[in-house]
Amino acid sequence: MWPTVFDPFKELQDIERRLGAVLGANKPVQKVEAFTPAVNEKADENGYYVEVDLPGVKKEDINISVNEGILSISGERKLEKKEEKENYTRIESFFGRFERSFKLPSDADAEKIEAKFEDGVLKVFIPRKPKAEGKKIEIK
Repeated sequence: MWPTVFDPFKELQDIERRLGAVLGANKPVQKVEAFTPAVNEKADENGYYVEVDLPGVKKEDINISVNEGILSISGERKLEKKEEKENYTRIESFFGRFERSFKLPSDADAEKIEAKFEDGVLKVFIPRKPKAEGKKIEIK
């Protein structure tokens, strides 16, 4: 499986940066950015394992789908950092979308894919299809 990195916000970030320079803005109030989560992959005789590190992402904000032999994992993280001091309050919001896609091997059983999300790590198991046994053909 070869990961495909998709960054839907790259052009938006370029426009935001250019507008900030023209308007003299030092920092945007909200920062929208795409991020690419780290992925670990391994395989054994039972199937394929994909682990995706998604700190700050809620289970409800993750989507997993299979279409035409492509496993897609996408979602969004929404983080807000608030700092209050004696004479000021600073709130920083970070929103980030991600999408990772993987071409499934020919022996992957897409109908039996399982996923679980624990402690900021999405674990996906893709079982292998049972090997077809040869069939003896009778000669008539």
